[in-house]
Amino acid sequence: MTGKAEDTMHMTDEEFDVLDELYFVQSFEYLLGQLDFTPSSLLEILAKLFDKGWVKCFSSMNEEIFDKDIDIKAKGATYYYLATKAGLLAHNGH
Repeated sequence: MTGKAEDTMHMTDEEFDVLDELYFVQSFEYLLGQLDFTPSSLLEILAKLFDKGWVKCFSSMNEEIFDKDIDIKAKGATYYYLATKAGLLAHNGH
């Protein structure tokens, strides 16, 4: 198996650690405080998790942002994040 399908099955240790914090909606600042990542590396990990369909993005604790409006690289530090069902299943199967 190659390409995107393989990418969505493989989880790095860093992705696992981030998903571990996303059973509830959490801010970018919260994640920075809990995890040992630089802001730029955390944004990169969150972008990969989003591309895999493993996280959702929110503009506030209750307002989900939909795909066409999401720009994690540019605005990701202002977002809130939550693991998706697929992300939780991947995390628990890791």
